[in-house]
Amino acid sequence: MSLKARIAALIEAQGPMPVSQFMTVALHDPQSGYYATRDPLGADFTTSPEISQMFGEMLGLWCVQVWHDQGLKNPRLVELGPGRGTLMADMLRAMRVAPELMESLEIVMVEASPVLADIQRAKLANSGANIRWQSQFDDRLADRPLLLVANEFFDALPIRQYVKTPRGWCERMVTARDGELEFALAPTPVPAALIPASREAAPEGGVYETAPAAAALAEDIARIVTAHGGGALIVDYGYGASAGFAETLQAVGGNAFADLLIEPGEDDLSAHVDFAALADAARRGGAAVSGLATQGEFLVHLGIVERAEQLMKSNPASARDLLIAIERLIAPEKMGTLFKALAITQAGAPPPPGFTA
Repeated sequence: MSLKARIAALIEAQGPMPVSQFMTVALHDPQSGYYATRDPLGADFTTSPEISQMFGEMLGLWCVQVWHDQGLKNPRLVELGPGRGTLMADMLRAMRVAPELMESLEIVMVEASPVLADIQRAKLANSGANIRWQSQFDDRLADRPLLLVANEFFDALPIRQYVKTPRGWCERMVTARDGELEFALAPTPVPAALIPASREAAPEGGVYETAPAAAALAEDIARIVTAHGGGALIVDYGYGASAGFAETLQAVGGNAFADLLIEPGEDDLSAHVDFAALADAARRGGAAVSGLATQGEFLVHLGIVERAEQLMKSNPASARDLLIAIERLIAPEKMGTLFKALAITQAGAPPPPGFTA
């Protein structure tokens, strides 16, 4: 039975499901979930680490600088959603400039997909680093200083959607009719307390998206950083305080947009990250927040242009490819503006690199 048919049967038995539940099933169902069954990189989308080694090198050096500035002892490096392991491989190569850090560093790859975890193990088999894998971020990572990197991870966490109607804000649900999936609104409005005051100006039909799992994770990360030191770097596509009232949930397959409900499990589902909500959650966890910076600003401040020039001098034949790659990463019309960077550090710690005051 297809995943779509199983979802329809579940809805028939239990009633409509929230968008958040649909996303979780479509992405992580053990038999047919998108991430559980395939390597999507390249075929359906391309991330910054796959574009150029320079991206991972910059993030690796960011971790080294945070370690040095805070004088961290026995830190743990964690990557959330490590893709093919390319980002970690590039980070580790750059981090070898600090052998004292590498000697004591434990690395944890948090990966829910068995398929991608196997690819990561193969990629990092000869890294010489102390690496282990676990399927989720939990209290096992709460006992020492934390250096955490999450690139294009938070956008895939499940969201809930609420739509402004004449009767109030109603949650968008997924329902089924004759085996086909479709969206519908819950008949009863949600309590007003669930909707921020900033969203009350929404027009009829306006959408409010919230990601409770993302906020809870950001708060957990902040509590560890607050207790033990270190820093977390989140890079993703999204928005800050100036959120609009349009929905951002999308399906992508074959590097093109797809219908969300036609073939669940066959397409990637994601939504723009609400960085303001992540920042608020981190502050609730007692941490300081740096950013929001655009990816272009962040990488330029870290020195990616100088790194590109260095690579061009050492390998002139690759100059054109390097120019194309750096344009994709930092140009405003490419990934430079849509993608953002946010850092979480211990209150009172030195400001993390890459962010202006």
